[in-house]
Amino acid sequence: MVFGTCFIAATYGLVRLAYGLFLPDVQRDLGLGAAGAGYVSSGSSLAYCAAALAGFRLGGRRPRALVVAATATACLGVFGMAAATSIPVFAGFAILSSAGAGFASPALVTIVARNVGPDRHDSAQTAVNAGTGPGLVAAGVLALIMLPQWRASWVLVGVVTAAIAVAVLAADRASTVDAPATQRLSMGWARRHLTAITAAVLFGAGSSAVWTYGRSLLVEVGGGSQGDTVTAWILLGVGGTAVIATARLLAKSTPTGAWMLTCALVTCAVTALAIAPGRTFVVVTACLVFGWAFVAATSALIAWTTGIDPANAAAGTAMLFVALIFGQAAGAAALGYAISLAGYPTAFIAAAVLTASAVAVAALDRRRPAGVSSRTAVGTAS
Repeated sequence: MVFGTCFIAATYGLVRLAYGLFLPDVQRDLGLGAAGAGYVSSGSSLAYCAAALAGFRLGGRRPRALVVAATATACLGVFGMAAATSIPVFAGFAILSSAGAGFASPALVTIVARNVGPDRHDSAQTAVNAGTGPGLVAAGVLALIMLPQWRASWVLVGVVTAAIAVAVLAADRASTVDAPATQRLSMGWARRHLTAITAAVLFGAGSSAVWTYGRSLLVEVGGGSQGDTVTAWILLGVGGTAVIATARLLAKSTPTGAWMLTCALVTCAVTALAIAPGRTFVVVTACLVFGWAFVAATSALIAWTTGIDPANAAAGTAMLFVALIFGQAAGAAALGYAISLAGYPTAFIAAAVLTASAVAVAALDRRRPAGVSSRTAVGTAS
């Protein structure tokens, strides 16, 4: 479980999400504008979606192959970004690097399920998924040490990611507790996920404001220094890491209840950043809250699909994460355009409206009549 957490930390926190951390320095060196940065982020999200779709098909049967694919795409991508001297080359490798995270999540759902007992399954999945937090902290510390040398940072990230992948593969052992056998998926199975898919898309679109433009907001509007804004990024990671400590408590909530709580907290955090990006206390609190709530929300998605059909949890996780990242792709592009027209605060308020909508959509699931439960029996998935 520890190595799984570290692998998520690498592929998500150090590779995929660190794009926004290094963005101001990349923009300065390569001349990348806000709209262009949004398009790169959107392309990265679509690459994630393509990889996660492969995970959708293979997560339950070939998790080790997916770990290898995650490592190859993430490492090649960051090494390419480090060597890039033009915007098109940088963009291509940045997009490729995000595929690593898409391959990683469904692979680890299966690996955790077959290496951890049923009584620890939910909390273990939450802890592994919370690896994003430590990854963000590590990326922030690396930035404090290395910036403005973002190229060297990417090289180091690639080396660390490869080493962790080797550890994951070495630690994976088939246990006496087998992962549930996957079953043929049907349109009915997909329909039972419709509420979760819609909520994930909205949440992804709104949360993209912080992941893509959060540090730029603090620099351009808040007037923060490099050290201050990188520290804010580290606080996002600290908040995300705290999910590990709250995993057992979170597992006691219903998936939709946990989702509504975490989305509401993300909405509050994004709104606070939009209103007061120059107030230290507000920024510190908002970053801690956003970090915890975002990672906890993704864990709630895993619990949501597991409650619908445990036998196909890897496929469901891939599908919902595709929906979330597709939302981030659309949100990053739209918000980048909004920033160029109306400025950062207005765009962030619009993002908060999107995450609030994700709460409203999930409320529909909680209001289902008795007997129409999101925790559908396994046998109905076929």
